Amino acid sequence: MNIGSRVRDPQARYPAMRRTTLVGAFTNLGLAALQLAGGVVSQSQALVADGLHTLSDLIGDTVVLLAVRESNRPADQAHPYGHGRIETLASVLVGGLLAAVAFTLALYAARGLIDAPSLVAPEPLALLFAAVAVLTKEALFRYTRRMAARLRSTLLVANAWHHRSDVASSLVVLAGVIGALVGFPWLDSVAALIVAAMIAVIAGRLVYRGLAELIDRGLDPERLARIDAAIRGVDGVQDLHLLRTRRMGGSALVDVHIRLASRISVSEAHHVSERVRARLLEADDDVADVTVHVDPELDDARERLSLGLPSRSELLAELAICWQGLAPAERIQRIDLHYLDGRVHVELFLAPGTGGDGRGAAWQAARLLAATRRHPKVGDVQVWLSPGEAEGRRPSGGREGDGGSGRRSGAGDQVT
Repeated sequence: MNIGSRVRDPQARYPAMRRTTLVGAFTNLGLAALQLAGGVVSQSQALVADGLHTLSDLIGDTVVLLAVRESNRPADQAHPYGHGRIETLASVLVGGLLAAVAFTLALYAARGLIDAPSLVAPEPLALLFAAVAVLTKEALFRYTRRMAARLRSTLLVANAWHHRSDVASSLVVLAGVIGALVGFPWLDSVAALIVAAMIAVIAGRLVYRGLAELIDRGLDPERLARIDAAIRGVDGVQDLHLLRTRRMGGSALVDVHIRLASRISVSEAHHVSERVRARLLEADDDVADVTVHVDPELDDARERLSLGLPSRSELLAELAICWQGLAPAERIQRIDLHYLDGRVHVELFLAPGTGGDGRGAAWQAARLLAATRRHPKVGDVQVWLSPGEAEGRRPSGGREGDGGSGRRSGAGDQVT
């Protein structure tokens, strides 16, 4: 997807949304004045009513302007995820305004059917004003909808459909004027009922989508499948689970757990997670933020077994007791701990010794390995010697459960 085709910067997004809304507001204001004047001149009650309807749209534009300003404010301490949900709430309000418009049109149409004999035919000039209203509102709808897609704004989408409802009401006026001129004034009321039903459906969809976003409904299955595939395509990711999504304003937020190789470094795990984040931001314009949790094991139930294990400081304090009297313990310069399968797997890296052959160094390392494995929470143990001491020795380590089938107690691989 072309990232440049949509505005992602909030500082650029707000002026564009504000400009779009102001264009709609001033257009509605000018059109309302034209409709009211035209309705009075042509004696068209329907045209006057449509002018009042257009004038009422300024309330919706005001709601949109306020929401645009507030929803694009940067994140703060009280709102660390930003203010995008204000836009969602405002779209629900606009949907409510559309529902009110639908109800008003339906009421007006029903009254027209009841009082059809008393209707007065307007002047033919009313056709011109009605046609201008239809064309203007349709152009405003298309402009707002195009900007909504570019800015990824559910609020502008709602406002665009509000403009489309105005197109429908103006078509009702046009049909009613034509019907009245040819001798069928009741056509105005019938068309109004149909349009009211259409507007009510649009309002229902906007309210439903807004409420679904407010309760953190996830993205559709097709988009989830694409996100899943994008994550799996990152080098280093072995599997994933707990892929969760939600919407906030015009953006999507993604949380995911990825499984990596169990004993890679922290920096490599971080690098893979950042690549996952960058891949999703690049692959989907709507994705604004990604939270990646790194797992060394796929089964969360097995990971929970490690929660009862001692922390690093606790474990090292306990191992210090196990190492009392062992000279190699004083040479430990680095300790790597791996919390897997409910055990702590330990790697000990020894600094170069002061002398002696490799056989003696390996024997001392084996004593350190055996002492470490006496801790009940320790699993695998590996002791790594310096290159000179380990030279010529077969790499070996200790593993829980080896039993009599070959528990190894020698030194680990050479340190290079």
